[in-house]
Parts: sequence; structure tokens; C-alpha cells
Amino acid sequence: MSHKTGTREEWLAARLELLQEEKAMTRRSDELAQQRQELPWVRIDKDYRFETEAGSASLKELFQGRSQLLVYHFMFGPDFTAGCPSCSMIADGFNGFAVHLANHDVTLMAISRGPLEALRAYKQRMGWSFPWVSSQGSDFNADFCVWFSEQQQREGDVEYNYRREPSAAWREGQEGGGEGEEDRIAAMCGTDSATFQRDLPGMSSFVLEDGVVYHCYSAYARGLDVLWGAYQWLDRAPRGRNESDGIWWRRHDEYGQR
Repeated sequence: MSHKTGTREEWLAARLELLQEEKAMTRRSDELAQQRQELPWVRIDKDYRFETEAGSASLKELFQGRSQLLVYHFMFGPDFTAGCPSCSMIADGFNGFAVHLANHDVTLMAISRGPLEALRAYKQRMGWSFPWVSSQGSDFNADFCVWFSEQQQREGDVEYNYRREPSAAWREGQEGGGEGEEDRIAAMCGTDSATFQRDLPGMSSFVLEDGVVYHCYSAYARGLDVLWGAYQWLDRAPRGRNESDGIWWRRHDEYGQR
């Protein structure tokens, strides 16, 4: 064992010192939440259409009678045979509290470019109940910076997480198989890493006021960390995220499989 040990008194002294740092972070988190809510709203006039289990719907109709809409941009492209494993792990977390938000004037749903039939089948496999709709054929994912064309990828013209994203640029060999972690995750979705990297994760919030939809907030990449419930627990485990061996997670019905 390489970790230091100590007496209960030493532990308590260190814990109380850490508690002050945690309280400061909590207060700062409250301030950031207020800043998010104070961002200017941007009116949306484009007529986005989505395929839902009840038929074709507009963005306004996705609110389902509520005034607020939270969207998780789930990585499941038209060429995928299964959803992204990391998105699936995040969805395992929010599946349980979507009903609570629905009773607090907030609709929480996932949106993907994959066809509705594929999304429904995967949702059933995972045992999820949150609403999940398809944006296939619309500009929604492109406009909210979670989908990029092959041309953008090849030209290195991918703007993700409010910056030019070099990790999403084209690399030779991506269009085939591979032995890297990215290739293995892509293979778990039935595609190659080039195709896999064109659909990226994120979340966006919208508000409906006086019949008009406004975009309020979006986050990507590490900005989604706080939504990844399992990581919040791991950050409080003795060895933390413990990812020195790379990607370890699987879909919840795949653990134990080779």
C-alpha cells in the first residue's frame, strides 16, 4: 500500500480542511448556475422537425406542454447499430430522474440523428423510459454543433465546444478498423472511428415563452462531466476514476462479456 495512513484525529483534521474547500466549490457552483440562467436567450425561428413515437413534431411540440426543455445530444448516428457506450452510461443516470423533472415544468429527452426505429429498439434493450426522438433529416444536430460532415472532418473544419477541435479532424486509417481505444468504441457501435467522430455528445436547454422557443445554454465535452452520475460517485471513491488502463466502461448489459 503506497497511500499514507494516519490516526482518526489526523483524518478529521484533514477532512475539515477539505470541507472548507468543498464548501467554497459549492458556493462557486451556485454562482455559475446563476450565471448560466442569466445568459441571453436566442430566439429560434428555424422549423426543425423530429420523428417521435407520436409522429412528426416541431421543436415547440417537444416541450410536451412544459415551459422548459433539456436535451441530451446522444451519439447515435444513422450508420450506428447501437448507441455510444459513454452516452449510454450517462443516460442510465438521467433515466431515473426524468420523471421528477417532468413534474417540475421541465421535459428531459435525448435527440439523435439515428432513425426512430433504431432508437426505439436500443431504448427497449437498455430498459429506458425517457423520451428519445430522431432529428434525422433536419439541421438540428449540425446547428447545435454535435454533428459534422465528412468534408468538415477532412478539412479540419470542426467547431466543437466553442473552439476548433483538432481531435475531430480526419486521420488516415479512421475509415477502416483499428486497435486503438477510439476504434474499439466505434466498433461497439457498429461503425469505424471516422464515422463515429462525426456525431459528438452535448446538452442544450431551451425555454418556451409566449409561444416562442429560445435557446438558453449548451455544453460539450468535459462540460458534461457533472451530468455523468457514475463519475460523481467515483470522484468520492478511494481510488477515484482510476482510468490508467484507459476506457473501462461498457453498456450495462455487456459487463462480463468478452
